[in-house]
Amino acid sequence: MITVYHQNNKVVKVCNDEKVISLENSFSIAITLMAFAKEFPLERIIWCHADLEKNVNWNAFDSIFHHNKIMASFNCTTDDYLLDGIGYIDDSIFINVNKNVSYPTWLASSAIGGISSEVLLQFENKIKLDKNFDYFLHSLSKLGRSKGLFCYSEPKLLVDRTKSVPTQKATIYKVFQFTKQHYRKRWVFLLFLNLAIYEKRFPLIPFLLSLRFKNRNKIDFDFTDMPIQSNLKIIGEKTIDVIIPTIGRKTYLYDVLKDLAQQTHLPENVIIIEQNPLLDSKSELDYLTTEKWPFQIKHIFTHQSGACNARNLALQQVTREWVFLNDDDNRFDQNLINDVFNKIEQLGNPVITTSYLQKNEKLVFKTTHQTDIFGSGNSFVKKGCLDEITFSKALEFGYGEDFDFGMQLRNKGFDVIYVANPSILHLKAPSGGFRIKHQFEWEKEKIQPKPSPTIMYIKQKYLNEKQILGYKLVLFFKILKKESPFKLFTAYKSLEEKWNASLKWSKNL
Repeated sequence: MITVYHQNNKVVKVCNDEKVISLENSFSIAITLMAFAKEFPLERIIWCHADLEKNVNWNAFDSIFHHNKIMASFNCTTDDYLLDGIGYIDDSIFINVNKNVSYPTWLASSAIGGISSEVLLQFENKIKLDKNFDYFLHSLSKLGRSKGLFCYSEPKLLVDRTKSVPTQKATIYKVFQFTKQHYRKRWVFLLFLNLAIYEKRFPLIPFLLSLRFKNRNKIDFDFTDMPIQSNLKIIGEKTIDVIIPTIGRKTYLYDVLKDLAQQTHLPENVIIIEQNPLLDSKSELDYLTTEKWPFQIKHIFTHQSGACNARNLALQQVTREWVFLNDDDNRFDQNLINDVFNKIEQLGNPVITTSYLQKNEKLVFKTTHQTDIFGSGNSFVKKGCLDEITFSKALEFGYGEDFDFGMQLRNKGFDVIYVANPSILHLKAPSGGFRIKHQFEWEKEKIQPKPSPTIMYIKQKYLNEKQILGYKLVLFFKILKKESPFKLFTAYKSLEEKWNASLKWSKNL
């Protein structure tokens, strides 16, 4: 393990394990890291601010960097390098970081962190080894995450997680440069507009100068030839329960059960929550008892409709080590569960979401990566992750309950990893015949909220203020697209009314 200690953006010491390596030249931190990666291509490269040397939690490193595609860093301060403006143009879950747990983010820190030489060498001669170390780290992680690098804010890197070092804040020039190099060109203009509208700042020169930089997203590199094998053992008994909420899809559910019955690795229990809001109704799932199944079926019938309620009821019945969150209109091959367990062992991660294509839909995301989505019909989760986590009843019949569930997991320290293979086919079956369209109270209002109050609820809960304001401006332009440019003021006034209505109703949720 090579550790590069730095201070004031300069290297002060390099150690190979505990042995100090003499430095003949005074290169930048990024150049030094790359040089030692070339000299020691099988080692782990660590960077550390000199003031934190005695606070490094070396005992946790093997569990933090449990496979070679992990980049982790940490500084407990919330005053991040790109704090000045990046939220306006990026409303992803990777920006508003929970510093109390291991959290997926490409926001990096120069305070303490590490990466494998193998990964670092993928960037050799591809991106500039910037003298500004924080800029280099952010560029590396932003580009790498999109190609399958797993990037984390990791408090376990330090023994005392309350100790921090001052973070050098990016200048507005660097913020615009980063935007141009890592986002589509339109976001440079939107960043300028956000700063002008919400902060009454007009950084014209940084805006203009940023246009000369080339976008780095087209740089040709990937990690597909770099195999992953975690050293963590997170599978014990290798037992699994399956939960399925269902309503009015008798034949489709039967096919799902048949697919489960043919699994090479059988589930222990299949928990079915059957809903029918008609008060005099009874179960229509006769085949649950008339046919023999190679697993125990736990069947609960309820007159209360709603997927959130149904899945929460099912989760209460889970007793095995793992749970497969399934749906009543899925199809999959006989090796699904076995293949997922192989992926879990390989990745060392307790939450996996598979690809979830509809018929004739083309697979776009082929790389295993940290995802900002969570699928309640195509995910596998270790039971121990689910303590105090439920599907929010506030989002029943609306949108965002899957996203909210995934965010609860991430804020507990459990990353969500997407895998393209194995995959689950989502038939998108027609709704059951006795479903009743839910009527929200706001649908009776003269001014209809925009966005939906459930979406607003999610954004208020998980995004920071700049992310929400940036989203609002994009929403305004989407509305304006459908209007005449001469109706600018009318469109703005209309959005304000709808936005305020959405805020009001989201608080009620």
